[in-house]
Amino acid sequence: MQLGAFSISLAVKDLAASRAFYEKLGFKEFGGNAAQNWLILKNGDHIIGLFQGMFEKNMLTFNPGWDQNAKALDGFTDVREIQRQLKALGVGLDSEADESTTGPASIILTDPDGNPVLIDQHL
Repeated sequence: MQLGAFSISLAVKDLAASRAFYEKLGFKEFGGNAAQNWLILKNGDHIIGLFQGMFEKNMLTFNPGWDQNAKALDGFTDVREIQRQLKALGVGLDSEADESTTGPASIILTDPDGNPVLIDQHL
């Protein structure tokens, strides 16, 4: 199972304040849209997503099909295949991808400690 790029998605109260804080830690803007209340910051291979008013909790995020630079991988495990594998292992899903589709889709599951895990495929 190839999960792709990893990042942490943070539910922030003040996008500008969070951006300023993480910039002091060496993170630079990598993507997103501040006018839409979300930014992606990067420091080396480390990626942090800042999302104001979009999520209730911080979550682990994986992007099948992308490397840590958001570049398409030659081969990857489609999110629907990841979903099938997780269900076969008895892992419950909070949100499922439509198995009749192809391309972009996502699933959400929760780890034993209550941490949401988003597997978000953009290709």
